[in-house]
Amino acid sequence: MPTGILLLDKPAGLSSNAALQKVRRAYAAAKAGHVGSLDPLATGMLPICLDEATKVAGDVLEGRKCYRFEVTLGRRTAAGDAEGDVVETRAVPQLERAAVEKVVAAFVGERQQVPPMYSALKREGQPLYRLARAGIEVEREARTIRIDRLDLYAIADDRLELEMLCSKGTYVRTVAEEIAAALGTCGFVSRLRREWVEPFSSADMVTLDEVLAGALPGLLAADRALEHLPLVRLGVADAARVRQGQTVQAEASSEPVRCRLYDERGRFFGIGERSAEGFVRPRRLLNLPL
Repeated sequence: MPTGILLLDKPAGLSSNAALQKVRRAYAAAKAGHVGSLDPLATGMLPICLDEATKVAGDVLEGRKCYRFEVTLGRRTAAGDAEGDVVETRAVPQLERAAVEKVVAAFVGERQQVPPMYSALKREGQPLYRLARAGIEVEREARTIRIDRLDLYAIADDRLELEMLCSKGTYVRTVAEEIAAALGTCGFVSRLRREWVEPFSSADMVTLDEVLAGALPGLLAADRALEHLPLVRLGVADAARVRQGQTVQAEASSEPVRCRLYDERGRFFGIGERSAEGFVRPRRLLNLPL
């Protein structure tokens, strides 16, 4: 089985699911899942977990994301991006870098954000974007997000280029609209690229053309997504017991923690939980050949 993680550089014009299916077929994977959707117009890092590596996708999803994006000012679209119809126009004030940087800096930190209607969140089984396309708007509950860094890279007459490091669940389109409003105008995201996803900030991406060319790029090991978890190595007997769903004794921990499990040969085989007393129990095991 092609178990592992592919860091795809998703091209523009393709949905995340369409890209996922092309990769899954190329690798003949039985299972596949992408981590964090990118809109069709967006490009950049789309981690794709194949076969047993889908069991670590939740840890990747929790990581921060870094985006480079352009905001076009003076117009607001229904979808918050270049695909949407223009629904509002406003004059763009003269932009002075110091003033814009002050506005942008105010967005750093923890804040509440209402998800946009054009999103994949579901209401009674229906994605919000489908309701939005039907002209239906429903109330959405604000969620806590965190922006750790928001840098202004360039200013043109009606455009800003920014880079943002943020928590999961942060909608760039909403941030762009809020920045535009704080500047006294309106705006939309005219270009968006996801530079990286934790913990792969320094890892190389693979293009879809490389995947479809036939010489399939190698995959990252599933445990590359779990380096933030402590490591527990088990002997032959204990590893066999854990694989059978049993709890075993290991080193004590100061507090209960999730951990990555390795056997006596150093092979990663799953995620466990270690208690303060040192008991290790399985939580999510990979079904890999011994």
